[in-house]
Amino acid sequence: MSRIGHNPRTIAQEQVDRPLAAFARDYVEGETTGWHDHARAQLLYATQGVMRVATPATHFVVPPGRALWVPAEMPHEVRSAGQVAMRALFFRADAAKVGEAGPAVLGVSGLLRELILAACAEPLEWDEAGRGGHLAALIAEEVARAPRLPFGVPALRDARLRRLAEALMASPASDLTLDDWAVRCGASARTLARLFQAETGMGFARWRQALRLTEAAALLAQGATPARAAATVGYASAPAFGAAFRAAFGVTPGEAR
Repeated sequence: MSRIGHNPRTIAQEQVDRPLAAFARDYVEGETTGWHDHARAQLLYATQGVMRVATPATHFVVPPGRALWVPAEMPHEVRSAGQVAMRALFFRADAAKVGEAGPAVLGVSGLLRELILAACAEPLEWDEAGRGGHLAALIAEEVARAPRLPFGVPALRDARLRRLAEALMASPASDLTLDDWAVRCGASARTLARLFQAETGMGFARWRQALRLTEAAALLAQGATPARAAATVGYASAPAFGAAFRAAFGVTPGEAR
C-alpha cells in the first residue's frame, strides 16, 4: 500500500443516522493523523492553531477563520502547526451535496463558527425535530454560501520536486534559482521546469509565490505582523507583499491577521 493509498477509518460520527455529526479533538504541535480517508465528507475546522492538510493533488494551510471541505473517500493527512483545537463535521451522503466535488478552503463566518461549536455540544444522536435539527439546517445553509478561497498549493509527485518543496517549506525566503535547485535535486533546470509545468500547470516562480503566500497566511493566523510575515517568506517590500497577498486571497495581510 502506498502512503496515500486507501486507508479507511470509521468513527461513530460517520455511522450515526443523522445528516451531520460533530467531532472535537485537540492536537499537540507537530501531531499528524497519517494518510487516511473517511466514508463521509468532512468540514475540518480549528478554533485554535493552523492545520496543514495534504491531499493527493494539493497541500492546504488552514488557519482559524477558514475550514477545509474534504469529500468522502478522499485520502488526506492532517498535521498540526501549534496547538490545534479541531472542531469538525461529518456529512452524510445526502447532506454532503452542500459541499464541493473536490477539496476546498471555505471562509468561516462568525455565525458558522458558533454553529459548529453548538453542534459539538449536541449529543451524537441529536433530536432531528429539535435544536439539533435547526442547527444542522443552518449549518447546511452557511456551508453552501461560504466563500471558496485559494489557500492551496499544488502537490508535487516527483521525488526531486518533493525534496525541493520540503526545503522551501522549511525556508520559504530562499532565493535560490531553478539552476541552483537543479544542483541540489540531481536534475537539470530544464527537467525541473518541465516537471513543474506537467505536475502543477504552472512554472516554478509562480508555484513558489503560491507557496510563499500560503505560508504567510499561516504566519499571520498565528499572530505575526504583516511586515514579519513578508520578511519571513522572502518579500523585501511590504507593499509588494500586500499587493500579491490581496491579489491571491482577496483580503489584505492586516485583514487576514
